[in-house]
Amino acid sequence: MQSPFQELQLFITGPTYVRPEVRQAGLWPEFGHRDAENRKRFEPVMKNLMALAQAPEDYQVIIFNGSGTTAMDASIRSLVADGETVLNVSVGAFGDLYHKLAVVNGKKAVQLKFDPGSCIDTSRLKQALDEHRPAVVTLTHNETSTGVTNDIQEACELIRKSGALALVDGISIFGGAPSRISQTRCAMYSTSTQKSLGLPAGFGIAFVSPDAVAKAEKVESRGLISDILSQLPRAGKYQTLTTPNCTLANQMYMQLEYIVSHEGVEKRFARHLEMRDMVHGFVDGLEGYELFAPRENRSPTLTTVRVPEGISAARLKEIKETMRDRGYLFDPGYGKLNDALEKDGIRPVFRIGHMGDITVDMLQNYLKSLREVLPA
Repeated sequence: MQSPFQELQLFITGPTYVRPEVRQAGLWPEFGHRDAENRKRFEPVMKNLMALAQAPEDYQVIIFNGSGTTAMDASIRSLVADGETVLNVSVGAFGDLYHKLAVVNGKKAVQLKFDPGSCIDTSRLKQALDEHRPAVVTLTHNETSTGVTNDIQEACELIRKSGALALVDGISIFGGAPSRISQTRCAMYSTSTQKSLGLPAGFGIAFVSPDAVAKAEKVESRGLISDILSQLPRAGKYQTLTTPNCTLANQMYMQLEYIVSHEGVEKRFARHLEMRDMVHGFVDGLEGYELFAPRENRSPTLTTVRVPEGISAARLKEIKETMRDRGYLFDPGYGKLNDALEKDGIRPVFRIGHMGDITVDMLQNYLKSLREVLPA
């Protein structure tokens, strides 16, 4: 049966474009997740994830059935004890999500919130650390709603000096830029498959430090899937705790071999920077359009653009449909952010995803088409 669905090139911020070769790997044989065939897939997968993360040898990688949010939820359930304070640092919607995860899990959560488009101000972070004395701090490496990349190395250094554990959401940057795990020594770094790794959604991924393991031993009611101490023995055998998506495992095997052994990690990171700079040049050439994130904190994997006066969020949704007719999926901006901006009389934004296996040529063609569609 032929696909009844339109083929679109995705320039949203996830899910992202999946190469034909990776799609084809989805046809590889199923396997038993407790059979020797499992290790043939997951041992290279986990070793290549560690290589891509450039993580210290004493870290361990866990693959969760679910999403990046599953890994983030596990970090809260496993590493925040009852009665402890968790400080959730937010520069946008996905920092807010980490706060929500802490609240719904019944943790004593306080939030340090920055305006959308801003990065973490470490002087304010230090004040919050001194005031609240948290045991755990969550922060976002790359805020998908705004295109801001935080200096997590400096932030984690402050957090470590305060005696707290740092939990990092790296969902929309991992695979497109350095994770900085070696430099930050964060307790747990969470990510997923469907963004800069160029894979379908379906697995959450976590890099777990020895400090996290020691802390989890002191936390009660960690759940099952969300318990890193339940996950780690299986991970040590290159397995998942519960039955994995075998199709995605086959695709992940192929993709990570390609990234690490063929494209090369440093070349992949350099390609993302080249595409970021290309988008910045494109925006600079548009009358009335502005880059949303601060210059030193602009993401290598996605760019957020403020539109000129007179262009509404509703108009951006119309542009999405025009670009669909041209074979592209345009991102009209994070909905809740645009609602809030327009409510405050501020011009809305749209986003351009340039992550994963998007090529320079693909991006050039997309920008050429988008230039023809965007209102002057």
